[in-house]
Amino acid sequence: MEIRTILLPTDFSECGNFALSYAASLARTFRASIICVNVIEPIVPTVGYSGLAEPLPIADITEQLEDSAERELPKLAECDECEGLDIEEVVVHGEAASEIVRLAKERDVDLIVISSHGRTGLGRIIFGSTAEAVVRHAHCPVLVVKPPQEEETEQ
Repeated sequence: MEIRTILLPTDFSECGNFALSYAASLARTFRASIICVNVIEPIVPTVGYSGLAEPLPIADITEQLEDSAERELPKLAECDECEGLDIEEVVVHGEAASEIVRLAKERDVDLIVISSHGRTGLGRIIFGSTAEAVVRHAHCPVLVVKPPQEEETEQ
């Protein structure tokens, strides 16, 4: 097995960043490069009272998300775990799972390392599972990194 390129999707959440250490470790082991991607999903306007005098235009919100991604991606690439690694930062627009799968195929990546938010039951039904959709549709192997389980406190 040869791993030359790893795709690392991130949503910048604490849970979303658990996959970073796995991707960095694998990149070091295989001397692979990492493509770190953030997907900006379409904003669907809602109807009704928002509490704001005037709602922000969707274009402004999208621009803010792009600016945020452009600020946050370099922080991931500059972290201690990634020191010395070849990391490309990419921002794409669309539905997260579809864009991750598309980019992986387009760039011919060898492995996708993605975090799972660990939702089950109703939360999974309501929010779906990006990681699950990527596993089903990706052309390459996918490593799904689950967040560490919180230790149960004694009562």
